Amino acid sequence: MQTQTTAGPQDSIRSLLTDIENFCRSYDMAETTFGRQAVNDGKLCQRLRTGKGITVNTVHKIQDFIRKRTTLSNPLSLTPDAATRINRSAHGGESQSPSLSSEKNDVAGDDSSSNENSSSKKRPFRFYDNRQKYLGFVNTCDEKWKVAERAAHELSHVQPAPPALRMFDAGVGDGSVLSYLLRATHQKFPTIPFFVVGKEISLEDVRLCLDNLPDRFAEHPASVICITNLFYSEAPWLMPGNMAAAAALNWHEISLQGSSAQEYGEQLKAIDDILVDGWEVKVSEKTGNPRYVRPSVLVIFREDNRFLLDSVIPRRGQVSGDYDLILAAQPWRARMSAQFKAEKVLAPLVRSLGPGGRLLAVQSAGGDPGMELVNLVWPDENPFQVNRHELLKALKDKLGRAASNYNFNAASDNKSLMKYEMKTLPNEIAGGIGTSTLFAAWNASTYVAQIEDDRLQPAVASGAYLEATEKVLQKHNGIWFNDETFVVSRKRNSIAHGASHSHSPAGQSSSGK
Repeated sequence: MQTQTTAGPQDSIRSLLTDIENFCRSYDMAETTFGRQAVNDGKLCQRLRTGKGITVNTVHKIQDFIRKRTTLSNPLSLTPDAATRINRSAHGGESQSPSLSSEKNDVAGDDSSSNENSSSKKRPFRFYDNRQKYLGFVNTCDEKWKVAERAAHELSHVQPAPPALRMFDAGVGDGSVLSYLLRATHQKFPTIPFFVVGKEISLEDVRLCLDNLPDRFAEHPASVICITNLFYSEAPWLMPGNMAAAAALNWHEISLQGSSAQEYGEQLKAIDDILVDGWEVKVSEKTGNPRYVRPSVLVIFREDNRFLLDSVIPRRGQVSGDYDLILAAQPWRARMSAQFKAEKVLAPLVRSLGPGGRLLAVQSAGGDPGMELVNLVWPDENPFQVNRHELLKALKDKLGRAASNYNFNAASDNKSLMKYEMKTLPNEIAGGIGTSTLFAAWNASTYVAQIEDDRLQPAVASGAYLEATEKVLQKHNGIWFNDETFVVSRKRNSIAHGASHSHSPAGQSSSGK
């Protein structure tokens, strides 16, 4: 005990790191995964090793994370006093006040993936908890490229009205789809100002997205791009529906200086502290899903275009929605009901369309070699139970009489289905299939089918999955997957619906949480 009370800040940090390393080693967990799950910061350990400071609040979260997940008899040895010393050292002797994270302020969450059966003890498959699988999937399959191409086709139907073309991305991810779409939009509308809102709860993905933006500001100076962690019922209007959350809204304007992508990139990298604070999450005890601690909005534009963009730059509480194009690519868990998807995601997004605006939705459809592989291991597996026709019917029911203001286009299978592939070299399939290719195909198939980790482990342990994967790859000379798309468009002469939802916190519904 004497050692703890007399230890300096660096000793305490080293002790904290040791406990994290021991936990990761015991549970075969990567340090980046630990950082994301514990405090939504994949670079936590890296920052600590380079002498970065840490707040008392963050230390407590790390302690709680390990305490809840370990049976070790020696949990974190860092005392509150030691944690305070670390914090004071990092912030010039001042302790940082805790962020908005008490239970009474539990007003946020990623409503797209809420578990309908909150009493279930099994945590469902979620992208947020399967980062490595996600990265393996997106780096070996061309889905993002295909989605971006499909979204770009919708631009031919877009007729923007002053002061700007307005777009909403319902799941920014790493920003690759948005970046492609912005390039295509610039080619079609090179002189029109852009107002773009992207929703993303993952800190790591926000960082990756910002890496893709500097060249967009260089090519299209008249751009305003906003990133937010708000609910689908809130994000189109950049305003929480809960009064307490609205009062705590973390709103930042970043006006980029200079005239080159290099300058913009350096400035966006410099706001990492803003991101770490604004995109902090906690896990909902009710659903097990990540929930924002503080609702945040990041508004980015070029300072030399401020005058031109004065009517485009959003003001807090004054965003009207009225989007010309909304992209909703894989915004929900496949196994969620049609009613859930319509109520929590589709209906709020549709209500934010402007006259003539279009929403393009994309979801996995199955009926492909990837699903064939899954069924070889789990014959009764059927994750894609809600097709586009059922979704549109549920959406019409949810909208009620307001549905007459919209067109619902499910299209034929020939036009709706979108095929994407796992990228392989010709000789990888024709000859002996390498282990890396087998692993990539297996990962992609189980990721798309959203197979939970506890079900994967027995299949992997038996080794039968490799034989099944090789069989499917040889049969089809590769592996591919099917998405299906549908479009909802607002009639140009329609009456505005749900506009009151967009202007003030008091007028917003909190049913999306």
